[in-house]
Amino acid sequence: MKLASGAAAILLGFCSLSLGLATTAHAQQSSTTRPATASAAAPTELDIPSSKQWVDTGLDLREGEKIRLTATGKIKYPADKKHPNGKTFDPDGLERSYEDLLHQYAVGEAGHGALIARLGAADAGGQAFLVGTTKEYTAPIGGRLYLGINQSMKDAAGASGNFHVKIEVLEAGLTTAEAMAAGGPADAPVPAITPELLAKIPRRVSDPQGNPGDMVNVLIVGSQEEVEKVFDTAGWVKVDTSVESTVVMAIFESLEKKDYLTMPMSTLYLFKRPQDYGFAHAEPVRVAMSRNHLRVWKSPYEVEGRPLWCIAATHDIGFERDQRNNGVTHKIDPAIDGEREYVNNTLSSTGLVARRTHVTPADPLIEAKTATGGSFHSDGRIVVLVLKPAIASAEK
Repeated sequence: MKLASGAAAILLGFCSLSLGLATTAHAQQSSTTRPATASAAAPTELDIPSSKQWVDTGLDLREGEKIRLTATGKIKYPADKKHPNGKTFDPDGLERSYEDLLHQYAVGEAGHGALIARLGAADAGGQAFLVGTTKEYTAPIGGRLYLGINQSMKDAAGASGNFHVKIEVLEAGLTTAEAMAAGGPADAPVPAITPELLAKIPRRVSDPQGNPGDMVNVLIVGSQEEVEKVFDTAGWVKVDTSVESTVVMAIFESLEKKDYLTMPMSTLYLFKRPQDYGFAHAEPVRVAMSRNHLRVWKSPYEVEGRPLWCIAATHDIGFERDQRNNGVTHKIDPAIDGEREYVNNTLSSTGLVARRTHVTPADPLIEAKTATGGSFHSDGRIVVLVLKPAIASAEK
């Protein structure tokens, strides 16, 4: 009996050890990925009242988390001369009409009054997208989910009704600290961006006459394909290169009932040549006087074996006198660092930025004037964004 008791004790100890190891392994696995059973959790349901443009869902999504949004309900806009009975619509919204070109909506090509969503606050670079009656969505980064209605504040003031939205988790997201952090990767040094490299990059661009202008305030590491993709994904559009193309494209865009955002920008120079690209990010209609825009040059340098791109980004906020010729030109926001961070936030929100950091060159630009005579000021820092390789992005 003593031998049997001893054997039982050994067997019991072995089982306890096995159970402990299994528990440890499970705990280690849980620290990196959300368990598959999370998809079985009860869905979140909430109402989006017609009086709101955006509603905080209270849900923080993780990178890679896949959800399904399903919406029902009706909203009604009050009667007007063209619609004596008002306009009633479901979460897909109303079909866009020519009069919608005169309004500002968060998603330019979505139906008027449609259900929309955004990952992250607007000032943190969250790009609004259409939900409609149903949509499956995978979070590219961690962030708070917001739901809204594709309408103006004037619409919201007179509307009635609401949309009821159900949100189901289809696939668990990662639970690493990086995956749960909102807004993209945390700032971390990029050793390849050395003081010697920064010294080779001009602090400012110039106009055709050689007058110094905007500050180089963003650097991007990546291929041409990767650069174009990150801007496109973030909702930036390429600008036209001539007034003639603007007129022609404006006609076609109006016929297609789209908001035209690609107004041309002037040619500036860096490395003794004009910009390779121009990109703009703006609200419809106000694009003529207010837009976020930037110019991109491929530098002659590489970082970690990949091209380095230099960017001068500014925010047009109106018009002012061009001191070179007394003509009219765009006035930029003098607090230029705000535009640097706008670019940083919008691009980082795509999930296509692997690393980012801020660097201060040995000769930082703190205060200066543009080529047209406008003034601006900065803390002198430059934001550096290292993009994910195209293959890795495609497989993600």
